[in-house]
Amino acid sequence: MPAGAMVDEVMAELAEIADPKTREVNEKHGDDHGVNLGKLRVLAKRLKTQQELARRLWETGDSAARLLALLICRPKAFGRDELDAMLRQTRTPKVHAWLVNYVVKENPHAEELRLAWSADPDPVVASAGWALTADRVARKPDGLDLAGLLDVIEAEMKDAQDRLQWEMNNCLARIGIEHAEHRPRAIDIGERLQVLKDYPTSPGCTSPFAPTWIAEMVRRQGDNTVA
Repeated sequence: MPAGAMVDEVMAELAEIADPKTREVNEKHGDDHGVNLGKLRVLAKRLKTQQELARRLWETGDSAARLLALLICRPKAFGRDELDAMLRQTRTPKVHAWLVNYVVKENPHAEELRLAWSADPDPVVASAGWALTADRVARKPDGLDLAGLLDVIEAEMKDAQDRLQWEMNNCLARIGIEHAEHRPRAIDIGERLQVLKDYPTSPGCTSPFAPTWIAEMVRRQGDNTVA
């Protein structure tokens, strides 16, 4: 079946599995779709990888369709400028997070985009750069100036836009968790800035407040050098 015809069929199926109550819950978090993500993943598994269909679904601008596109695409098939344009079209949190985590992180242009986005004046775009930086802190820290990152976080995180602040805090915690030599300073920055200290946290979940997050993850790792 041609990709264009499949788009109509898939959009109809997405409409069938959408639920007004799910949309109501999602809207509280800034998202604008009513599709249960478990059902969306079942649909993606059935469709399997289809890059052309993924591109067509993305072009609809519909958030549920874009989430599905991110599940059935080939991350390495996107060009650098294409990913940059996709990110700048993305404003809802779930699509933004899936694009960065499922696609950009697996793309050969990830490092180039990390550097460009981190310095972007648009805080939503910059937040993607910081998300990629936090991932590098945890997985591939060689070549990163961790002390320099802490300088920027210390100077800018307190007054950053919400999504950017969240990702800078994520980076702060990752530095503290993964790099013992920087742990005391990371904890000190978190204690002084108090960012996300009062963030509501469900029972059994770890607070995103960096000092608490760092301490808990270090405890799980069996490392006694918390401070």
